[in-house]
Amino acid sequence: MEIILEYFPSLTEEQKTQFSKLGELYTEWNAKINVISRKDIELLYERHILHSLGIAKIMRFNSKTNVLDVGTGGGFPGIPLAILFPETQFYLIDVIAKKIRVVNEVAKALGLENVKAEQRRAGTFDDRFDFIVSRAVTNMPDFVKWVRKNTLKKNKNEFPNGILYLKGGDLTEELSLFPKAIEYKLSDYFDSAFFETKKVVYLPLKYKL
Repeated sequence: MEIILEYFPSLTEEQKTQFSKLGELYTEWNAKINVISRKDIELLYERHILHSLGIAKIMRFNSKTNVLDVGTGGGFPGIPLAILFPETQFYLIDVIAKKIRVVNEVAKALGLENVKAEQRRAGTFDDRFDFIVSRAVTNMPDFVKWVRKNTLKKNKNEFPNGILYLKGGDLTEELSLFPKAIEYKLSDYFDSAFFETKKVVYLPLKYKL
């Protein structure tokens, strides 16, 4: 929990309580349904929660923003972002039902009324959102194909609507098709060695009929 407060010192008391509960909740649920690797559960706050919040270092969502989290797994990055932005609506999807069960139970335990989670596959629906977030579920060309029809036309935030993607490593080849993509190094925001190769990729997506 201390690592969250180090980089996000202005949390409300409610947010502090919600973040502090995540460790116990995920440890309990992970023992029943494996949504986080066994070696990572002890590093939950750094490798999953703070990593998810890397998006918040790039974008501060305005109220009434709608965000789609694709391939959320156990709720990352959606759950930490939903705590940080209580007036933003988050729709978390994953193809694996048991993972969505964990997400719903965690959101319920935290009292997160701005989270909706469902078993659903990206690319199979036309709902529209201001931003689409994810943590490296596939390569960027395939991801764009999945979600290119899911952005809203009207912009409400500092950046035009589009994708905010957590990814690591050398993305030169992967992003060669997307000249408008911008890479933000998380090592510029977080000191831990874990973030040395981690990035947030922002890609504006033009509204399509």
